[in-house]
Amino acid sequence: MELKDSFQVSRIGDAYDDDGHPKRTGTVKSAVAHIVTAVIGSGVLSLAWSTAQLGWIGGPVALLCLAIVTYISSFLLSDCYRTPDPVTGKRNYSYMDAVTNNLGKKRTVVAGFLQFVILYGTCVAYVITTATSMRAILKSNCYHKEGHDAPCNYGDNLYMVIFGAIQIVMSFIPDLHNLAWVSIVAAAMSFTYSFIGLGLGIATVIENGSIMGRVTGISTRTAADKIWLVFQALGDIAFAYPYSVLLLEIEDTLKSSPPENQSMKRASMIAIFITTFFYLCCGCFGYAAFGDSTPGNLLTGFGFYEPFWLVDIANVCIIVHLVGGYQIYSQPIYGAVERWCSRKYPNSGFVAKFHKVKLPLLPRFEINLFRFFFRTIFVITTTVLAILFPYFNEVLGVLGAVNFWPLAIYFPVEMYFKQNKIEAWSNKWIVLNLFSFACFLVTAVGLVGSIQGIVQAKLSSS
Repeated sequence: MELKDSFQVSRIGDAYDDDGHPKRTGTVKSAVAHIVTAVIGSGVLSLAWSTAQLGWIGGPVALLCLAIVTYISSFLLSDCYRTPDPVTGKRNYSYMDAVTNNLGKKRTVVAGFLQFVILYGTCVAYVITTATSMRAILKSNCYHKEGHDAPCNYGDNLYMVIFGAIQIVMSFIPDLHNLAWVSIVAAAMSFTYSFIGLGLGIATVIENGSIMGRVTGISTRTAADKIWLVFQALGDIAFAYPYSVLLLEIEDTLKSSPPENQSMKRASMIAIFITTFFYLCCGCFGYAAFGDSTPGNLLTGFGFYEPFWLVDIANVCIIVHLVGGYQIYSQPIYGAVERWCSRKYPNSGFVAKFHKVKLPLLPRFEINLFRFFFRTIFVITTTVLAILFPYFNEVLGVLGAVNFWPLAIYFPVEMYFKQNKIEAWSNKWIVLNLFSFACFLVTAVGLVGSIQGIVQAKLSSS
C-alpha cells in the first residue's frame, strides 16, 4: 500500500488532483518564472570572466553548446515526472523519486547525495554573492565620494549574517507551491540587473571606441595557468545553466491539462532561449568592454564605477533576486527531509504537530517545531560555510562541475533508456552514451580546474 505524505488528503475532487494533493495550478508562465529564477542567478555575473578565459570563439561556442545540452537534458527529464507512462503514470514529486522508480534504490542514494550537495552548495554560493553585492554598494558610494583609488575596504561576514537572518524568516514559507510570487519578483530582478550589466558593457565599448579581447582569451604567465583557468571557466559556465535538480519539483507545480511534460518542455525551451540570449550578451559585451581586465564578477568587481547609482540599483536587484533564489534551491531539501521524517516518526509531536502562533501586526499562522529548527540550522550552516570559503568564481566552478554530468546528463539519459525501453547498442543508445561521455569530460576538467583555483586562492589568502 502506497504511503501518503502527511499533507495528503484521502479524497479526490474538483479541489484535488489524482494523487489527493490540492489542485495544482501552475502554468507555462509560472514554470518559466521558476526556471529563470533558478538559472539566471549568480552564475550570469561570472560569464564575462569565463568568456575572457576562453576567447572570442571558445566563449560563445561554450555558451551555445551548454544551452543545447541543457535543453536536451530538460527534454529527457520532463518525461520522468510520471512513471512508467509520461502522461498517465504515477507522479514523481522530486528528482530522487524519479531515480528510485526508474533505476532503483541503490542509484537513488548516489543521486540524492549529489542533488543535496548541489542544492546546498548553491545556497552557499548565494550567501557569498549577496554579501558581495551588499559590500559592492558601499564601495560604489565610497569610490564616488573619495575617488577610484580610495581604500574602500569592507568585510563580507556581517552581510552574510544579515542575509542568513533574512533567509531564516523566508524559510517560514511552506513549500515551492507557495513561492510563485517570490519567483516572479526574483525573475524580474534578474532581468533588471542583466539589462543593467549589458547596458553598462555596451556603453563602455562605445566609450572605448574599440572591442577589447582576443580570439584566444587572456594571456597568462604559463601554459599551465591558462589550462587551469580554461577548466575553471568551463565549470563556471556549467554552473550557469543546468537546473536539473529542480526540474521535477517545478514540474510538480503544473496543472495536469495539458500534460505536465508538454508544459515543462515548452517552459524549458522558452526559459533556455531567454537565458542564452542574456548570457551571450552579458558574457560577450563584458569581455568586449574590459578585455584582459575583465572582473570575476561583472557588477561587483568594479569594472564599472559610474554611474554609481545605476551600479547600486543593479546590486540591489541581485540581492532581492538571490533572496528568492535561495528559497528555490533550499525548499527541495526542506521538503525531502520533512517528508522522510513524517514517514519515519508519524506519531512524534515534535515532527508532526503544528502550533498556532499570533504575533503583533501579523495574521495568525501555524508553526512546526521540527520544521523551524531544521530550516534554521540549515541556513546557519550555509552561512558559516560561505564565511569560511568566500571564493566566488571557484565555488561556482565546483558546483557547476558536480551538477553538470551526473545530475543533468547521466541520470536523465539512464532514466530515458529505462522508461522508453531503449535496447543496448541501438543507434539511439550509442548516440546518447557518446553525448553523456562528452559531457563527462567537461565535468572532469571543470571540477579539477575549480578545485585547483580554490586551493590556490586559499593559499594566497593565508
